[in-house]
Amino acid sequence: QVQLVESGGGLVQAGGSLRLSCAASGRTFSGYTMGWFRQAPGKEREFVAAITWSGGSTVYAGSLKGRFTISRDNAKNTVYLAMNSLKPEDTATYYCATGVIGSGSYNYWGQGTQVTVSS
Repeated sequence: QVQLVESGGGLVQAGGSLRLSCAASGRTFSGYTMGWFRQAPGKEREFVAAITWSGGSTVYAGSLKGRFTISRDNAKNTVYLAMNSLKPEDTATYYCATGVIGSGSYNYWGQGTQVTVSS
């Protein structure tokens, strides 16, 4: 059974940095993509970034590229999201998810980790 466990969220001042982690287990993830999403209160969930497990190809939401960096450690089955120059509008619950490359969908989701950026 696939499990995704996020960690690393917390409270940070505007301009600060955080690194989120997503530990994945339950299968071999070659051929899968890992994505980060976020959802702020009262808003729809939005895509943040994604990376392929095998080749490490990345894609970002245009507005976040340059401040956020996604990476992975295949040996640890862990994906990271480094967030810099955080703004209050980055406050949200951040989720990792995984799905088959090219399927257009993410089938497995973590429970989320809260990020709060104070002004």
